[in-house]
Amino acid sequence: MSTALPRSASTVALLADIPSTGHVGEVRARRFAMHGDGIGERSAAFVAFAQQEIDTGRKVVALYPAWRATDAERAINFARGSLRTDHIAGMALDLSPLALSLVADQLAYLAPYLQPGMVAALCGELPKHLLAGAWLRTVAGLSTIPTTLKHHVGSLAPSVSFLAYCAPTQQVQRMRPADVAATLPFRPVQPVQLLCSTPDPAHTGVFDDHLPQAIQPVATRALPVQPLGPVYWGTPKYVEFVALSAHPQALAYAASSIRASACSWCGEPMSAKPCPFCAANSTRTSSRTTTPHPGPGAPQDRAPRNGRAVGGAPNGGPTAASTAPNGHRPTPMPAPIAEPVPDPLRGTGPGPSHGVVGAPPAHPPGTLGRPQEGPPLTGRAPRPEIPRTYSR
Repeated sequence: MSTALPRSASTVALLADIPSTGHVGEVRARRFAMHGDGIGERSAAFVAFAQQEIDTGRKVVALYPAWRATDAERAINFARGSLRTDHIAGMALDLSPLALSLVADQLAYLAPYLQPGMVAALCGELPKHLLAGAWLRTVAGLSTIPTTLKHHVGSLAPSVSFLAYCAPTQQVQRMRPADVAATLPFRPVQPVQLLCSTPDPAHTGVFDDHLPQAIQPVATRALPVQPLGPVYWGTPKYVEFVALSAHPQALAYAASSIRASACSWCGEPMSAKPCPFCAANSTRTSSRTTTPHPGPGAPQDRAPRNGRAVGGAPNGGPTAASTAPNGHRPTPMPAPIAEPVPDPLRGTGPGPSHGVVGAPPAHPPGTLGRPQEGPPLTGRAPRPEIPRTYSR
């Protein structure tokens, strides 16, 4: 019997002109390009969509790029205010267009099987399992990733190019062909797939000669250029890429890495404060009180006299008997029920071999500061002769 949540638990939207990569198959986040003459016209489609989803009992996780956030934030705030609801969570992601498109579709794939709060928490977790960035001819116009004066001076040399990474960490490196493999900040778990796009295929020579050899993907897909790619990278001379693990348990492992607590107001799991839905800044506690229960012969609290408690704790403080009704200690809150995560390749419901949200991962998270392969995943290993992917 499947323990998956109803498929109407939540829905994922992306508020930017970022088309889908199609890498997760037919499952895609709902896109809103935010085009129009005024903010009202740009927001109208999303507000109508949010009202329809909320009326049918779904919550909305709305993603938008942190580097192009003004219109998206106003649309989300207008939807929350006009509909008088806290069932819309706005999540800003500081990712390149290609990486943000992939993460949005991955979240849409997982949304039917996870609670809305877990979907919002995965917005910050999934980029940690990707290697995303771009090969750049110059960083003179790059403003979304920190650069140094040395990088800008190097842009003046005709033979110098750069590798800029936006996930799992943001950094810019001068590209030295002999050191590309040794300077990778992260390696996804094998087998690896590589997605790339560029406005001008004439500038892909340096990229094709070095980066795929360093990543060693089992498959490479060339995708149409993202409309906001030149805006993010600050130049039309770039090759944007995303390297991701195609292991059957890749998404399940990412979901099981989250440590979430139930929000004290709306009850949604959240991994960071405040809650992305209701903005509450506290969680429910599950710890048992340590105050000893008074025995049969112990003095009991009596009604206060002249503002001072008689037979109570020093300074008029509460005792164990006065902090709970009927003299009993409060019962601890039950831990949130962990939900299984589906196999991203089979496209079926969760099974007993999948990771469980909230359970400790079998291996420590991958080290992002050194070029080592990500942590091995539990479950059946992929067959090397027939690499398994979840692209269709």
